[in-house]
Amino acid sequence: MPAQQKKVLFCVAGVLSFACALSIAAAIGTQLWLRGRILCKTGALLVNATGQELEKFIGEIQYGLFYGERVRQCGLGGRPFRFSFFPDLFKVIPASIHVSVILFSLALLVFALIETGFFMYNAFGKPYETLHGPLGLYLWSFISFSCGCLIMILFSSEVKIHHLSEKIANYKEGSFIFKTHSEQFANSFWIILVCSLVHILNILLIRLAGFEFPFSKSKDSETANGAVDLMY
Repeated sequence: MPAQQKKVLFCVAGVLSFACALSIAAAIGTQLWLRGRILCKTGALLVNATGQELEKFIGEIQYGLFYGERVRQCGLGGRPFRFSFFPDLFKVIPASIHVSVILFSLALLVFALIETGFFMYNAFGKPYETLHGPLGLYLWSFISFSCGCLIMILFSSEVKIHHLSEKIANYKEGSFIFKTHSEQFANSFWIILVCSLVHILNILLIRLAGFEFPFSKSKDSETANGAVDLMY
């Protein structure tokens, strides 16, 4: 492939990586990771609520990685209040998983920025046949994709397996018990998914530019001369 087309492909990949970095930064700071509805089970059982009456006992909840908002419904109207994970809910939630989600989200942001720099350096600079060249592009793209997958797996397990919404809803509740009525992942979670897919797209763009996947060369092919051999 001509060098000019390679530069165009690397520029496109760099712009996509930078867009991912901005989106990840926005996702980390919002409370739109999950939306759900919480049933006041105790209140509904007391009046034997069914059908439309049950709606009076179903509140709403939404939260992100650091804070959220909840509307408590127990038959007497909604009472909204905001909460934060640190330090309020730190002893209630699965803290190790939640902190891991935050750390991997920050790592994904950093790796996306590094990936952007490498793509732009390969487009306009004179990279070497080591981590500055196509091997580095493959490496950072794969690491970014892996971080995105870990974030989604950990957050999903925190919500579904450890019942995060119920733990938040029952925090400091004395006589009332709340159960999850429904919940779905919100915008920020899907942003992480889209960014992970973008990193896979970047890997395909590198291959389209004419560079073989790592470890795909035959054993008898000549090895690169290291940092002294120019890629272009």
